[in-house]
Amino acid sequence: MRAAHEHDRDGALDRGIAHAFWVRAPGRGEIRPAGLPEPGPGDVLVRTVRSAISRGTEALVFRGGVPLSERARMRAPFQEGEFPGPVKYGYLSVGSVEEGPAELRGRTVFCLYPHQTAYVVPAAAVSVVPPGVPPARAVLAGIVETAVNALWDAGPLVGDRVAVVGGGVVGCCVARLLRRFPSVRVTLVDVDPGRVEVAAALGVDFALPEDAAAGRDLVVHTSATSAGLQRSLDLLAPEGTVVDLSWYGDTEVRLSLGGAFHAGRLGIRSSQVGAVSPARSARRTPADRLALALELLQDPAFDALLTGESRFHELPEVMGRLAAGTLPALCHTITYGEA
Repeated sequence: MRAAHEHDRDGALDRGIAHAFWVRAPGRGEIRPAGLPEPGPGDVLVRTVRSAISRGTEALVFRGGVPLSERARMRAPFQEGEFPGPVKYGYLSVGSVEEGPAELRGRTVFCLYPHQTAYVVPAAAVSVVPPGVPPARAVLAGIVETAVNALWDAGPLVGDRVAVVGGGVVGCCVARLLRRFPSVRVTLVDVDPGRVEVAAALGVDFALPEDAAAGRDLVVHTSATSAGLQRSLDLLAPEGTVVDLSWYGDTEVRLSLGGAFHAGRLGIRSSQVGAVSPARSARRTPADRLALALELLQDPAFDALLTGESRFHELPEVMGRLAAGTLPALCHTITYGEA
């Protein structure tokens, strides 16, 4: 085992042992020791600085809500264990390379790794964070990558009228990227009136679902609710399309597809980040897409999405509160003892 320098929850120095968050069983989390292998010639040893909780997906995993039919597709790149548990899950990690190729040593990198104090992965699995992106913001790279892929799927045009239904972190990232398109008018739609402040920070309009203007050329749906998807359809102009990024898990989705759905030739299209959008798959790799996401995170407006932080040893309690809805957050980050 590699002698990696890490502090545990009591400040004692461990050597060769990291610590990781596991879902022991639905609704129960714990911190477990994790041995670190000796890095090979093509590997890096990363000391974690920050990670983030992908609230929708990780809450679903924590509650044990991943359907049996979707368990293979839901696997994270460095997941250990199986659904519903015990399972080590997560994919938004930022750290510092302590050992590895010379060009990476000392660099801050992003990796699709679960919540763990240190880890050894192939060098190709990490992406260098640009100097202008602080670690706390860099954890959003996997979310912004999802937003990039969604907009490649959606293909918005200059001057489009767009609604983003669902003011979670994914929807907010989509809204901010849409804000950069010339003459595109973007409205963030959410049931929480408190999202108006976040929308203002992102430079977009805000509306409650009942107040949102119809006649939208494009609607991006991220609320993961039947009501949100139905409202998205209701907001479309004739021949408009809803691009649905929501992951519903084992929740049944009900829609009313009479009336305007057929007469208006409306469309619903899914988007997911597991593969590069067909619109760019011939010319972009997943690594290209992630590098673009990190470049876009030089925009400080994304800091509005970082709404809370906790220390690593608090993760079992924090995940329970997020899954239960008693801890309000857009993007809740985890610290690992950085100064």
